[in-house]
Amino acid sequence: MYDMETRQHALALLLSGRSMNSVSKETGISRAAIRAWQVRIEPLPRMDQTQCTAPPDPAAYAYLLGLCLGDGCISPHPRGGYHLRIACADAWPGLIEQCRAAILAVRPSDKVYVLQRQGCVAVTSYGRHWPCLFPQHGPGRKHERRIVLEEWQQEIVDAYPWELIRGLIHSDGCRITNWTTRIVGGVRKRYEYPRYFFTNKSDDIRKLCTDTLTKVGVRWTILARGCDPLNVSVARKESVALMDAHIGPKY
Repeated sequence: MYDMETRQHALALLLSGRSMNSVSKETGISRAAIRAWQVRIEPLPRMDQTQCTAPPDPAAYAYLLGLCLGDGCISPHPRGGYHLRIACADAWPGLIEQCRAAILAVRPSDKVYVLQRQGCVAVTSYGRHWPCLFPQHGPGRKHERRIVLEEWQQEIVDAYPWELIRGLIHSDGCRITNWTTRIVGGVRKRYEYPRYFFTNKSDDIRKLCTDTLTKVGVRWTILARGCDPLNVSVARKESVALMDAHIGPKY
């Protein structure tokens, strides 16, 4: 929740002639929030958390949590309520449908629609309870703030670890085929092998991924991109086989 001084400062920057994009980048506040303040600057009454019931389908919730931590965001609507948006690449129509189905399983009363963007779609749903279902929602980029699960969320993840991992891989992960060469009998031969990657700038989200992988018996390593340890790699044959049994490639 932004205080009134922060709201007034953002609107003052707009009134000075600044663009919405530049104000959003400077303050770390989403454009949707700033647009909402142009309509109503006063904070809306805080939603009673007791109004939020447990997700009716905890397995679908664990999957949706993984998608949200990777490629999801929640933004306020100018007239109240919130939009949940999850970006999905056009290349994976199966993922788009799984994302849509998971949202409907978690919030059967809310509608889901797909907004086409260049090279991707935003699977979107409007509702009043998204922030309490995903309390990791907050101002700024995910990797610049703490991401910690609530106790009730951790209980769901403990019960459905593979669903969370599937959501994380489907959002910020992939299954690829690596190759190498070896000299065998004086002849250089090419060998191919599959591996999984999960890439995310947030230390907290990567740790949530690796902690959950460890719980299900998957061995992993961290690979750096430049000097940053952004990649979680699963390459051991038995661990890849375990991932294939529960996750598989995107489609």
